[in-house]
Amino acid sequence: MLFSSLDPALQAHLLRGSAERRYEDDQIIQQRGEMADGFWLIEAGEVMVGQFLREGDFRAVALLGKGDSYGELAVFSNRPRIVDAVSRGQSTLRHISAHRFLDALGNYPASMRALLGALSHQLQDTLSLLAGMRRGTNPARMAELLVNLAGEVRREARVEITQQELAELLGITRVTANAALKILQQARLIERGYGTIIVRDRDRLMKFALD
Repeated sequence: MLFSSLDPALQAHLLRGSAERRYEDDQIIQQRGEMADGFWLIEAGEVMVGQFLREGDFRAVALLGKGDSYGELAVFSNRPRIVDAVSRGQSTLRHISAHRFLDALGNYPASMRALLGALSHQLQDTLSLLAGMRRGTNPARMAELLVNLAGEVRREARVEITQQELAELLGITRVTANAALKILQQARLIERGYGTIIVRDRDRLMKFALD
């Protein structure tokens, strides 16, 4: 995430001037169409990012957790936000003012270069994800999603997420998501629990996603 690429001194400066905000489960944090007056840093809990459909259903595209930041791109572009964000359970976030961020950034040239690198990395990941969605089978796409959600843990990792949420993130039905998870479990790559997926071996799961 972009905030983590900033100079520690700049991070501290931004946090000192930020406002702490707490949200309950399913509470809307931001809405599509709003002008970006800042970006968010998640201190505790999780946030689902996506879009509300006309029917009122929420279509998730990302699940973010502690230490993740989002909303920086809207700040840079000075355009309305293109995604909605909803708290998943109770969450605590820091709202970092766009004005404070952009004013301070000019004093940290190394952070500007780091941001460019982080943005390039995000773009590469997005293009890779789009390519995978076009060519991959549902089990392979599910494997890649679980690898991303597991983070950098090389061996066993616990991912707290429901089958419905996984289905929404992949844009498939819950039945299709369940079938994909069953294949991964039969291959002994994951274990399923109530609202939990245990990734047994991240490297093996990634290999499955790429094969």
